Amino acid sequence: MENPVIILGAQTIGIAVLDAFLSNDIVVYCLLDDDAKLQGTELLDVPVMGNTDDGELLKLLGKKCEVFVATDDTASRRSLTSMLRSEYEAVPVNAIHQRASVSAHATLGHGNYIGPNAVVVATAVLGDGCLVGPNVVVEARASVGSFAQLGSGALLGADVQVGELAFVGAGAVVVAGVKIGDKARIGAGSVVVADVPAGHTVFGNPAVRV
Repeated sequence: MENPVIILGAQTIGIAVLDAFLSNDIVVYCLLDDDAKLQGTELLDVPVMGNTDDGELLKLLGKKCEVFVATDDTASRRSLTSMLRSEYEAVPVNAIHQRASVSAHATLGHGNYIGPNAVVVATAVLGDGCLVGPNVVVEARASVGSFAQLGSGALLGADVQVGELAFVGAGAVVVAGVKIGDKARIGAGSVVVADVPAGHTVFGNPAVRV
């Protein structure tokens, strides 16, 4: 990546994404965050300079800077991504930690974060704006819908389908072939052995609706 990156979001996700870029020696120009308390501070020696809709800084996108949307709230992440595409014709880049293992035969969309020691194997598919935490494993032919989040250490077995905006908690295991619906939520440490309908929340071993 030749151009420096502007990261939208300087909180938990922003810190992880910043670390991923720095692990690959990619220059981060600045971070933007709507929390006034963070503005004027630094994260890992990179300045937090203004709001996520700072037009003067966002004008740098394209020829001079790349962008990554790292806000913690999923709806905000999706709306900011849409704004960048429509107003600035900017598509977020992927942030893949240097210690992650992503097969050249996996398929990735745009604006995905993949944390340290995560594994995305051949034939796995990620949409856009997914957050894949440290030590996650996404096995063969598994697919993850856009703006889904996989917590640290989650395991998706072969042929698993995770819907858009879904959340899979830390350490959860989704066994081979299970389908997780859009906006469904899987509790941390759960073992999911049956399909989860859209919008449902499940927890436990085996996971049941709560």
